[in-house]
Amino acid sequence: MSMASHLQELRKKHEVLSTMVEAAQRAPSTDDLQIAEWKKQKLRLKEEISRLASQH
Repeated sequence: MSMASHLQELRKKHEVLSTMVEAAQRAPSTDDLQIAEWKKQKLRLKEEISRLASQH
């Protein structure tokens, strides 16, 4: 997998998580722990994207 396609895949995963978090925050019976976990995953992806983009 090329670096560009890997970055694209990471960005896509980040966007999916963003959508999930936004939808969950609007739902009345959402599990706060699940939202927190998704936010952590988003942060890890963002950090990985930044690290890889700066090397590229």
